[in-house]
Amino acid sequence: MSAGSDSDRLPDQGTESNGYSVRAVDQASGWEVHILRGDGSIASIRHCGDQTDARVFASTVQQHIYWLSPAKFEEYYRLQPAEPSADRVAGQS
Repeated sequence: MSAGSDSDRLPDQGTESNGYSVRAVDQASGWEVHILRGDGSIASIRHCGDQTDARVFASTVQQHIYWLSPAKFEEYYRLQPAEPSADRVAGQS
């Protein structure tokens, strides 16, 4: 599988989520699971031993996306808030 191909994405598991998504990616260095923020930026990367490990972990993350509030999800996965964009910073006084 190539990095970022549709076959690496888990099927949608519902219509509501906490704003995050997850993707299992086959990189040249091995399998990784990316937790993505709503804006598409990577919030977390976990390296996995093989495709099976990556898909099992990604499936667990997918369940948590639908079960946990954004605050609980960020706490559980120790995610840092997104860096403010230049537009948002410029608008602040």
